Amino acid sequence: MGIFDFFKKDKKRENSEKSTHKSNQPEDLDDYTKDMIKSADFFISKNSDRFSGLDYSVKSLEVVENALDEASDFYDEMNDKQKENLIKTVGSYVFEVGRKNFGGKYFWYDKLNQPILVTGQPNFEVSILAFDKVKGRLENGIEDNIPFYFAGYVERVKNKESGMIV
Repeated sequence: MGIFDFFKKDKKRENSEKSTHKSNQPEDLDDYTKDMIKSADFFISKNSDRFSGLDYSVKSLEVVENALDEASDFYDEMNDKQKENLIKTVGSYVFEVGRKNFGGKYFWYDKLNQPILVTGQPNFEVSILAFDKVKGRLENGIEDNIPFYFAGYVERVKNKESGMIV
């Protein structure tokens, strides 16, 4: 039994996910995934002039780290809506790096009131909570380093080890 058995899919959803991996065409994706892509693309469009290299590669998370380092200097001065939008767009980008490179499916995680990306089903289940980690990076500084965090996810996926990366 996996950690995320409560996410078990029915056959219709499994077939939908399989078709998602065959093509990256937007019409093949569910609405939630389209929203994540749109939010991540917004982050790129607003920041590509200042921070080059936002190409959805794992290496691009170093660029994200630099952007968050800069944003953390004025994060406390932002209003709640600005903070929420920053966390959502950057978190969506981090999620999309995971999904585009390692696959997976988005779910809503009620317990923490945020999205979660689950990769590896049905053989194993590795999940990440990018919104919490981005918020932590902005509030706590380098101790919540995004590339280091993501490396834990990559290691588990490559080793096919179930777990939640928090």
